[in-house]
Amino acid sequence: MRLPARRTWLKALHWAVVPLFVWFLLVEPRDVARWGDWAVALHSVLGLVFVTLALFWTGTLIAAGLAGRPGPKLRGWPRRIHRPLHLTIIWGLFGVALTGFLLGLTASRVLFAGTILPIAPPLGLPEANRWAGTIHTVEFYVLAVIVAFHAGFHIWRHYRLHDNALRIMAPKALQRFL
Repeated sequence: MRLPARRTWLKALHWAVVPLFVWFLLVEPRDVARWGDWAVALHSVLGLVFVTLALFWTGTLIAAGLAGRPGPKLRGWPRRIHRPLHLTIIWGLFGVALTGFLLGLTASRVLFAGTILPIAPPLGLPEANRWAGTIHTVEFYVLAVIVAFHAGFHIWRHYRLHDNALRIMAPKALQRFL
């Protein structure tokens, strides 16, 4: 059995992370707490999946580098920001996972990812926990702005330069509309 090409599973990874990213952008634990324990558990499981995918993505970056190249039509400042933009997103996802770990490490009780996996042994450091929470939140929302810029950048590329960047990343079923 042959494994799918690297770009194929990276595309699947990309599109698996997008809805999770949007979910965590719009929904916080206090929001799901109103819906009941099942919603808190689901939110936790989604967090574990999100972190696992983010760490896997960072691992693939470390092991094999970026898969995408700027493309021949990209010139000037867009070409110069292409690589740093993608690296910022991937390392930013890693940073979100890291600060989430720090939240668990500095907590006063054991926090579980996915309701099953202890995040870290709690050290009971309330001031450090407050700082980790602030950094985690700010980092995530700054990353959201960068991700929005990233999406806009690729949409701009598609319509202004008429390149294939969106077609390459879009699922096959949607490529005919681009």
